[in-house]
Amino acid sequence: MAEIVTKATRESFGEAITELAEKYPEIVVLDADLAAATKTEIFKKAYPNRFIDCGIAECNMIGVAAGLATCGKIPFAASFAMFSAGRAFEQIRNSVGYPHLNVKIVGSHAGISVGEDGATHQCNEDIALMRTIPGMVVLNPADHYEMKAAVEAAVKYQGPVYIRLGRLAVASVHNNDDYQFEIGKAIQLCEGTDATVIATGLMVGEAVKAAAALKEKGIHVRVIDMHTVKPIDREAVVRAAKETGKLITVEEHNIVGGLGEAVCSVVCEEYPVPVTRIGVEDCYGHSGPAKDLLKEFGLSAEHIAGVAEKVVRA
Repeated sequence: MAEIVTKATRESFGEAITELAEKYPEIVVLDADLAAATKTEIFKKAYPNRFIDCGIAECNMIGVAAGLATCGKIPFAASFAMFSAGRAFEQIRNSVGYPHLNVKIVGSHAGISVGEDGATHQCNEDIALMRTIPGMVVLNPADHYEMKAAVEAAVKYQGPVYIRLGRLAVASVHNNDDYQFEIGKAIQLCEGTDATVIATGLMVGEAVKAAAALKEKGIHVRVIDMHTVKPIDREAVVRAAKETGKLITVEEHNIVGGLGEAVCSVVCEEYPVPVTRIGVEDCYGHSGPAKDLLKEFGLSAEHIAGVAEKVVRA
């Protein structure tokens, strides 16, 4: 077992893409004047000739990435999620998604935990946007180990991928150096038969903490790390529905269009059970310390545990 690492997944991404560069010479990295924040600066220092700063022109950055992909490169186009997934949506749809090019879109500083940057930068819509693009894979790794494994999986995958990065440092929940990541295959972290909590990204760690607190009360909830929101692991969702009967989804994202709706679409088609969604309740965020905002918006282990207890005892 490897040590527990407390690190922002944006930093893990920067390390991973740099480590992979020698093995995969086709990798190039593009950024939109935010290399210090997205941590692509780590790659820039090591491989300056394979790094392109496109300036504050995210739409153009996606076009450049698409062009590079047609030449056999594996471009990673990074910026804040609000800009890489939001501002450049049309270019991603038409220049990357439609021709199904091998471009990796990187959305850093996603969700409420952007904190003091406020509502304009707290992108809670990126997963919903990227899910709507045909053929787009959507990855939302939970921690350091999962991010590093997910980046290599994205490199190996032939086609468009969206990778969500977090700003806030989080403790790892996957502590094995041999951790195996497979696109579209969820990972069960906790056993339980009373209910299942399906979490993604930053919320996975909070869900694990919630499960530990509930266990002390005699409530046993299964926790599933849904690191791939699209294609979602339908088998894992249906199995949880059949074996535990009640599902709770947790995401640092609008409950509209995100993980919760993806899970609901699976169960309503295959095995209908009650689903309770925890996330941003279709509203904008506001400026404040990240940890305080997560508690305010119900994205904490305490809130997850409280909701789960009500669901189980209902």
